Amino acid sequence: MTKTIIVVFATLLSSLVSAADLTGRWNTEKSDSGSWLTVDIQPCGDRLCGIIVELHQAKDQSLIGTEMIKGMKKKSETAYSKGKIYAPDTEKWYRSKMKLNDDDTLKVSGCILGGVICRSQTWTRAQ
Repeated sequence: MTKTIIVVFATLLSSLVSAADLTGRWNTEKSDSGSWLTVDIQPCGDRLCGIIVELHQAKDQSLIGTEMIKGMKKKSETAYSKGKIYAPDTEKWYRSKMKLNDDDTLKVSGCILGGVICRSQTWTRAQ
């Protein structure tokens, strides 16, 4: 009986930990042309960074291996900020923040004017 309780508790705890984890592969929203990216987010020291690992429905594959997220600092259990994000469509870096939503999607924002104006996307976990 005790072993069963421990196994159930460990399983529940494991699912909670993975749900709050921003690391892994994420699919961006589709662009106007219907293409999207897969970004691999991993720890870089005490921060997070992300590399473009796949381009879907895009003819130019030159972005694979490009750093897209850098220096994301943990703000809370589900949020990171004070990093930078690269926008391939403008070929510029923007201040960025990320927040893991309850439905295991990731809200990613690139901002200008000190965070006054932001453009956001909701990313989904890659399968």
